[in-house]
Amino acid sequence: MSRTTRRLTATALTAGALLTAAALPASADDHGRALSRYSPVVVGHVQYDSPGRDDRSNRSLNGEWVTVTNTGRNSVNLRNWTLTDESRHTYRFDLRLPGRSTVRVHTGTGRDTSRDVYQDRRTYVWNNDQDTVTLRDAHGRTIDSTSWGHHHGGRDHDGRH
Repeated sequence: MSRTTRRLTATALTAGALLTAAALPASADDHGRALSRYSPVVVGHVQYDSPGRDDRSNRSLNGEWVTVTNTGRNSVNLRNWTLTDESRHTYRFDLRLPGRSTVRVHTGTGRDTSRDVYQDRRTYVWNNDQDTVTLRDAHGRTIDSTSWGHHHGGRDHDGRH
């Protein structure tokens, strides 16, 4: 094999290795968001501090929510997918999310619809100062996550976990 052929072969193999590495799923980006390239479902907006006084009323609890969005064209069965926080509070889905649609997951109680579902909790879940929302599929694989605040542990300013 000539020197030129060896160089071209080495260049082609290197380029192929770089393309393969780029195609692998990323585990996290620089902003605390875990990414999974095999799913079009993502964590959208997080309203971790319900508007008004935190008086644990159902209205206040439902003012705390997370959206989950299917960015793809096809529906995705979210049955047994979970949303968790750093304290391991877990919400388990039982729905099919149509393509290009969003569901809002409220903390309090209510009647589930195609656009809003409820965790049926009587206490807050998402910490105001710092927390992480993690979305996992039915096999426990992390699909997406997002974090906020200063991650230094402990309780937030109003004592919630």
